[in-house]
Amino acid sequence: MPQRQAQLQHWLREHCGFSEFSFEPASGDASFRRYFRIGLPGGRSLVAMDAPPDKEDCAPFVAVTGRLARAGVHVPEILEQDLQQGFLLLEDLGDQLYLGRLDEESVDSLYADAIQAMLQFQRQGDVQGLPPYDQELLAREMALFPDWLVQKHLGLALSQAEQSMLSRTFEHLINNALDQPRVLVHRDYHSRNLLLCEPDNPGIIDYQDAVHGPLTYDLVSLLRDCYIRWPSAQVDAWVEGYAYQAVEAGLLQQSQVGMVSEWFDLMGVQRHLKAAGIFARLNHRDGKPGYLADIPRTLGYIVEVAQRRPEVVELAAFIERRVLPELDCR
Repeated sequence: MPQRQAQLQHWLREHCGFSEFSFEPASGDASFRRYFRIGLPGGRSLVAMDAPPDKEDCAPFVAVTGRLARAGVHVPEILEQDLQQGFLLLEDLGDQLYLGRLDEESVDSLYADAIQAMLQFQRQGDVQGLPPYDQELLAREMALFPDWLVQKHLGLALSQAEQSMLSRTFEHLINNALDQPRVLVHRDYHSRNLLLCEPDNPGIIDYQDAVHGPLTYDLVSLLRDCYIRWPSAQVDAWVEGYAYQAVEAGLLQQSQVGMVSEWFDLMGVQRHLKAAGIFARLNHRDGKPGYLADIPRTLGYIVEVAQRRPEVVELAAFIERRVLPELDCR
């Protein structure tokens, strides 16, 4: 048995008082965190998080859990914690990820629940002390695209003209993000981090990287998901519906409703550049190649957006001309 698992089981026995329990992997994620489902006598189950303290810090997870719980959305209750060892004992929200339950019949209902929960933490979430989603962070995220995908993964050299194009585009995308109303941003609000729960759907996980940032960021994560795609007209309808609900929630002024579609489109370009770079980094730095297959879908959103946003036409042309053909060869 790996050392960390043995230490976790010892902690469950000695600190949590569990003399008898089953122990099986529940899930991993793109970080170094691992989750295990703990079965107790009588059928109760809990989830233990293992976050090696030399690689992960549990404190943000604990802090954001409190923020979201106080905002009134469904996050796992933290039952026991040992931040020094990097162990948490959590309520078990089950294993029914949105990704496995979304289809044409269920999507409207499931997304309606997810949007309501998002509006709730956007309206009620405490942002005091959260890291700002500022110019520096936005730029650093987008740099993952040329650094890790274009140059490291594909081995492409950028011309001076291409570097200038990326710089101009990144500046425009940053300005778009900074122009938006600011709210609590989950930062990974998508189908792999939402769980079908009854009652109080959805259960929300993987929020430890929350920041204070642009209104449309989590909406993009949900509706232009890197792991599942919906028709553009359907996405547009959901975005329009969200805009009017945001006005009712006091997050938007009526005069800003017409801006939401553009904010959403360009915010998505920023997010998808970041995500594509992260997927390549997960392969090369962390030995996790499974996300490479999601890169074409992720970049495809940028090509689609360019059909109605001239600010990213050059970027989309670069992706179509130099990036996607190379991905097809790998």
